Amino acid sequence: MKKIILFVLAFVVLTSAMAEGVDQRQALLLNEMQRDHLLGEMRLLLTGTGAILEALSQEDMAAAARHARSLGMEMPHKMEGHMEDVMPEQFMRMGMAVHQAFDKIAQDAESGKDTRHMLQQLSRALGHCTACHAIYQIGTQPSAGQKAHTGHSHAQ
Repeated sequence: MKKIILFVLAFVVLTSAMAEGVDQRQALLLNEMQRDHLLGEMRLLLTGTGAILEALSQEDMAAAARHARSLGMEMPHKMEGHMEDVMPEQFMRMGMAVHQAFDKIAQDAESGKDTRHMLQQLSRALGHCTACHAIYQIGTQPSAGQKAHTGHSHAQ
């Protein structure tokens, strides 16, 4: 299980390091509050995914279900409700697919599916995240007299 976690982390680092050229992703220009909310939700999804992986490594399906459910459609900090008018429709659909995937992971963990099945589902859920990050980047709307800033920092 630890090999899987290390593989995922290595893939993310290597993919980031190998990115070349000009960033062609669509910039999502957000105000400071919206940006902070979106990045906060992404951090919750990443932390929750780590918790699910840890639970699966212990074959603790109850914990995996609990963590997955917290990332599903009822996620407390889910941004879709108040940012629908700001975000592109495709981004919103991708976000909803991620939350639905975590609800399905929770449902299958509760019904006793095996660890391999759960890892396959988690991989598909992360595929939604990867696809979204390949299409979009986060920028901030300029204040008076400032240029727009695109990209985001992971050091928050």
